[in-house]
Amino acid sequence: MHPRPSPIAASLYTLRDLNADVIILHGPHGCCFRTGRLLENDGVRVVTTAMSENDFIFGASAKLEETLREADELFHPQLVGVVGTCASMIIGEDMREAVNNAGIPAKVLTVESHGGLSEGDNTEGAIAVLEAAQLEGVIPPEETERQSRMLKKATEIEKTRGMAQGKYIAPSYGDDKEKVASLLLEAFEKGDKIAFVLNAKKETSYLFADLLKIPFQEIYPENKPLIIANLDLETGLPRIRQHAQNIQEELNENRLQIDFITGGLDEYPITGDNAVEYLEKEDYDLVVVAGVPHALPIEKLNIQSVAITDGPRLVEPLKKLGYNWVVTELDAHAKTLGTDKIVESDFGTVLRVKIDEKR
Repeated sequence: MHPRPSPIAASLYTLRDLNADVIILHGPHGCCFRTGRLLENDGVRVVTTAMSENDFIFGASAKLEETLREADELFHPQLVGVVGTCASMIIGEDMREAVNNAGIPAKVLTVESHGGLSEGDNTEGAIAVLEAAQLEGVIPPEETERQSRMLKKATEIEKTRGMAQGKYIAPSYGDDKEKVASLLLEAFEKGDKIAFVLNAKKETSYLFADLLKIPFQEIYPENKPLIIANLDLETGLPRIRQHAQNIQEELNENRLQIDFITGGLDEYPITGDNAVEYLEKEDYDLVVVAGVPHALPIEKLNIQSVAITDGPRLVEPLKKLGYNWVVTELDAHAKTLGTDKIVESDFGTVLRVKIDEKR
């Protein structure tokens, strides 16, 4: 019942991950305004054909052709994404014909995306981009198949364990960060065995990885936490693999070692299972899961747990899954777009203050 991410926005983010230089939204100038503006921070030029009322009746193929030529002249792109919107798709615009007529030298991916794709799942917009990329030879069929499988699994998780369960979920800002930070430090002081799990996706990993940088070992040298992370360097589109590499390099610079890698950043729907399978072999007292904690089957672990999420509407579902405490980090996408370094999180800031007080 409450608003959910749009397939159009998912198309934009996936084109970004393919390192598209320019994205053209074939629709009104206000469509996906915030997403388009945010993606500019990642070096992607996002423009629209600015369809108006007359275009909804008579069509706007000429506007799309003109926008393609202007984008080519302004930016000299190598890879362009043309993304449909509700307006252009409802009236049946033939975007591929317009692309052919424009005849620009760049490779162009034509993505027929709109807000009502399938059942409205945002992942359908991402899959549409992958299929267009395969059609143009940008990615191989096996990568399309793998990523489509991950995206469908992500949708299943949201509908069964997340905020797409078909009912209204009121937003919540979770448990008090200072109290949760105090509980975590008390666990270190008692000598509890603690595990940190990074189960994040895409660029938001730069914020959630901040937990791994907290200098616990400096004040608790005898109680090193276990670090588990989905930071495989060989999995995913080029930009996604680069994120994993950047984070690993920064952790190495801080003399921090990942004990177990569960998979890649775009495999978060299944890497939670891998993390639990690893944790079940050991006797831990507390686990802290950051990123997409509802994709980790916490109910299989009979231990105290903390979830760190960027979704205020995920607080209630996470509590029902069995997490004892839930911490929210707001605007994770906005804080991490355009960066290649780990970003300090709100919870990390609180922890650092409390650690400084103990020194």
